[in-house]
Amino acid sequence: MRITIEKGPTAGPGYRAARVRSLFNCEGEAEGFSLAVDLPDTWTGIGVIHGPSGSGKTTLGRALVDRIGATFWAPDWPAGTPLIEALGPDLPFDRVTQVLTAVGLGSVPAWLRPHDVLSNGERFRADMARLVLSRPDRPVIVDEFTSVLDRQIARVGAAAFAKAWRRSVPEGRLILLTPHDDILDWLDPDWSCDTATGAVTVGRGRRRPPLPLEIVETGWANWPLFEPHHYLKLPNMIAARCYVGTVNGAPLAHLGVTTQPGVVEARACRLVVMPEWQGIGVGTAFLNAVCAVWAEGNNPFRRPLRTLFHTSHPGLAAALRKHPAWTQVSATLTGAHKGRSAASLGKSGHGTGYGGHLRAVQGFRYLGAS
Repeated sequence: MRITIEKGPTAGPGYRAARVRSLFNCEGEAEGFSLAVDLPDTWTGIGVIHGPSGSGKTTLGRALVDRIGATFWAPDWPAGTPLIEALGPDLPFDRVTQVLTAVGLGSVPAWLRPHDVLSNGERFRADMARLVLSRPDRPVIVDEFTSVLDRQIARVGAAAFAKAWRRSVPEGRLILLTPHDDILDWLDPDWSCDTATGAVTVGRGRRRPPLPLEIVETGWANWPLFEPHHYLKLPNMIAARCYVGTVNGAPLAHLGVTTQPGVVEARACRLVVMPEWQGIGVGTAFLNAVCAVWAEGNNPFRRPLRTLFHTSHPGLAAALRKHPAWTQVSATLTGAHKGRSAASLGKSGHGTGYGGHLRAVQGFRYLGAS
């Protein structure tokens, strides 16, 4: 499919326009623009048109509107409506939370905020979740894809979105317009077009750059950095060892580990993955790595201990349910008896008791890779 774009000089008559042409020798085709590219005729998946500003990305996108019936993606969000209510109102709750988690917006507090109060990164992921849930039946163009994002958020967000799109809309056709080529290895597009050179690359096979995950054992000093992204506000776990995962020195994830009475099993809580790293499976890899260390006996008790982990997060529960290293051991719709909890906490001087709520909690046991 060959697309040719010719744009002539746009500067009209006038003293200032004439003066600029005179001062800077902007005559003839220097004021115009031309581009000819050969895009794939038939395809499904993700295409990327990238190049510097002014190189014709949006113009090429408009040409695709006429040529293949594509439409530009411009979601309209209801004001003041929590994200979890605005997304797919006719869809099951679990489906919406699954997609939110898949695109990297797994921070539960963000689900309760309207779109207009989210950060740029959160808005981007919310827009992408809405696009996935809409399952469009015609080609869709997303202009300025990741343009206003921090580049780390952009790369991880692009990878998470591409994975969610291919899984949920396998027959979908998507064209992303972006001035940044640093996301190409993370997207692994089915085709890409560089508007700076006119070169078109067809076929997948790019490899996402490796993430050198390092895990260090710490105390609770780092918890305030992660706590705003956790869905519970509870006292710190008693006698817990904390672990923090980092990539190139940047904090990525947090986990606390203590033991069951009698030191017969470990118990992990307070798993938090920073928003800019969500959606590419790094949180599960971090959790598995810490649990593997305890299972091998590399813990303060010098004995192999399996780990119990409880969560109310539907996305994380679904991921652990499918993971071969984990098995589900419990599922409780309501909390425990609050009076009994209060008595226990009263002895330790913490709080007034938990339980009696309608927070579903699912329990899993780490069995190991073997």
